[in-house]
Amino acid sequence: MLIRIDADSARPLFEQVAASVRTDILTGRLVPGDRLPAAREVAEALEINLHTVLRAYQQLRDEGLIDLRRGRGAVVSASATPLAELSHDISALVTRAASLGLSASTLAALIKETDA
Repeated sequence: MLIRIDADSARPLFEQVAASVRTDILTGRLVPGDRLPAAREVAEALEINLHTVLRAYQQLRDEGLIDLRRGRGAVVSASATPLAELSHDISALVTRAASLGLSASTLAALIKETDA
């Protein structure tokens, strides 16, 4: 698993770490039961603060995508399965929006306004 960040981005680092894990779940590179690297390992590899990684992991836990357990670390939860199942639908929607000339930001705004 490769967690990617952009130090030059205005987006907070913890959000970038969480987004990277979310993307790996969405694309199927991570599946329920997979262990995430220890927060300390991620922090050292990315040369960022340990608490930044922990905050990202906590955000993912709050979203129901991972379980955090003492001694077991962070594990992709079974409730992450629907996110992976949406991958095809999301790709199709993005392709359709692009064919209609909609920008990614316009599509995102439309999605945010939609009540499910």
